[in-house]
Amino acid sequence: MAEDVNYASVVFKNKNRSRPEGKNEEETVYDEVKVNNNSPEQSPDTNAKNKEETVYDEVKVKKNSTEQSPDTNDKKADGRRRHYRLLACCLATFCVILLLGIIAICVYKKMNLEKQNQKLETQNQELEMEKRNLTNQIKDMEAKGNELNISRAQWSIDAYCPRKDGGGRHCKSCQPGWNLFQSSCYVVLDYKTSTDRKTWEEAREHCKIRSSDLVVVDNAEEKTYVSGKSWKSSGNKGYWIGLKADGGKWKWVDGSDLADSSWIENPTDGHCAISVWKEGWKSVNCTNRNNWICEQKALSV
Repeated sequence: MAEDVNYASVVFKNKNRSRPEGKNEEETVYDEVKVNNNSPEQSPDTNAKNKEETVYDEVKVKKNSTEQSPDTNDKKADGRRRHYRLLACCLATFCVILLLGIIAICVYKKMNLEKQNQKLETQNQELEMEKRNLTNQIKDMEAKGNELNISRAQWSIDAYCPRKDGGGRHCKSCQPGWNLFQSSCYVVLDYKTSTDRKTWEEAREHCKIRSSDLVVVDNAEEKTYVSGKSWKSSGNKGYWIGLKADGGKWKWVDGSDLADSSWIENPTDGHCAISVWKEGWKSVNCTNRNNWICEQKALSV
């Protein structure tokens, strides 16, 4: 038998693959060993085998590597530092914006308070000026009122107690031209032309100028007296008295209600009463133009 010759071919493959940054898990490397076993000779027991037989044995070796390269660690550290710097920058920016907002709100509120304070001061000055004006007006009115009261008192004395030729005074209960009945004085304003006659409101104002008012009838005797004074003249329809329809009721100018509703027809708002000679009282529109009768208290002498 010829000498056996064995050939062994060994191939090592280092399967080190680059791993993504940040992975620390265990690295596995497989090395492959191939053994070529050529046997050109045949054993006596293998006479039927004439072909060359090649046997490959693979040996796989598992290698565990837990070490990481320094470049990978540096990159991870740099990434963490950049991340922290970004967070710090965002936080600082937020703090600056918040501080500026607080400052802006404080300035705005301060400006509003100053404006309101200035407005209140202006209003206070205006109120003080109005107060001074009103005080002066009240003083003027009091002075004029005193003068008016003196003038009225003098006029009343002269009207009720006229001087005689000898210098003395003779007082009467009513002024000249007024008629005394019971405790009141009456004057009848009788005008021939309609232009001189007045509406109910105008007639009442005329009576007030003469320190009186439209006549108020308190009893049947006074009603008879007033009706007797309401004589008929040319074109005269009647004389205004102090009775007016208000809220579905007849009311006198002194605020009292009509005591006897049989004296006049049912009230109609906007109507006033006139006294007609020999006919009693009638309800007419207050804007009509008529003569009128005034009444004032008589002077006790």
